[in-house]
Amino acid sequence: MTFLLISLIALALFALIAGLARVWWYKRRGEQVPDIQKARPEGCCGQHEVCEKESLLAAVSKDVEYYDDEELDRFAGKSSDQYTPEEAEQFRDVLYTMRSEEVAGWVRSLTLRGVTLPDEVKDEVLMIVGERRQ
Repeated sequence: MTFLLISLIALALFALIAGLARVWWYKRRGEQVPDIQKARPEGCCGQHEVCEKESLLAAVSKDVEYYDDEELDRFAGKSSDQYTPEEAEQFRDVLYTMRSEEVAGWVRSLTLRGVTLPDEVKDEVLMIVGERRQ
């Protein structure tokens, strides 16, 4: 127990010394010490742990928004593995005509409307949203 306490104090002292050395280094070079902040995505309010704008979860937002895809409402209640290749292509048509920053909102809107993505399109959607987050 004593060893753990001494280790914790030593770690705190090391962090303090490292922080002071960082400030001293920048001041010695005549530069301003940069702030350490996490960048927030543009359009994100910062009020939520997960930005609503990037989230695929329907629970984050309850507003249904249409993306020129009203024709997809006819698939409400259909299982993701029951789509024909032609029907999956209709989802791709909508997907590839929108901006990448709209994809997460589109999927959220589909979920709120009871429309599931075809299995063939899910990987493409996840790839676009994943690239957008990076």
